[in-house]
Amino acid sequence: MTFEQIINEIKKHASRKNVEGMARFGINPKNTLGVSMPVLRSLAKIIGKDQKLSKELWQAKIHEARILAALIGEPQLVGARQMESWVKDFDSWDVCDQVCLNLFGKTPFAWPKAIEWSQRRGEFVKRAGFVLMAVLAVHDKKAADKEFLKFFPYLKKEAIDNRNFVKKAVNWALRQIGKRSHYLSIRVIKLCEEIQKIDSPTSKWIAADALRELRVKSYKLAKK
Repeated sequence: MTFEQIINEIKKHASRKNVEGMARFGINPKNTLGVSMPVLRSLAKIIGKDQKLSKELWQAKIHEARILAALIGEPQLVGARQMESWVKDFDSWDVCDQVCLNLFGKTPFAWPKAIEWSQRRGEFVKRAGFVLMAVLAVHDKKAADKEFLKFFPYLKKEAIDNRNFVKKAVNWALRQIGKRSHYLSIRVIKLCEEIQKIDSPTSKWIAADALRELRVKSYKLAKK
């Protein structure tokens, strides 16, 4: 399919009602057509992996085209420069998450960018750093558990950021790292207990919510 054919196909599935529904879940309605993820995934299967088209779709500045760009991009061809360019364009949590999950998290730059971006000021750039931590915890099966300990200082430091899309990403990263193994579960629980002692409503929420899940999961992992 050509770029024009793909854009036309996306527009065929536009839904104003869906856009309104997405907005209620905090998705930025700007340049959004309301196309569902199943439609985009089906389209991605038809197109196949295509780095050139991926970059063209990103430049279209259409919400769904950018998600599709992540689905068809080729991780082995993605460089640090492209990652820096795209992350600056993030303006909605779902685009951020889909790009990190389907593309950025599969590149060799995912580990350093997770730390680097977690220290940036921008809400969605910072979120991307923590989303990458969560993605790596689930999908990087070859990584040694001890490698995830390097994320701990950044998770603790940023647990006071009360911006919605940051605090939820910190919480997500803690939960996913903690569920990776019994070894990490014990250590993340301890980290959450430290975070809970910080004099901040945000840090207390992040820690309490993560601990509810991790204490149950830790028990199950220990029983294996």
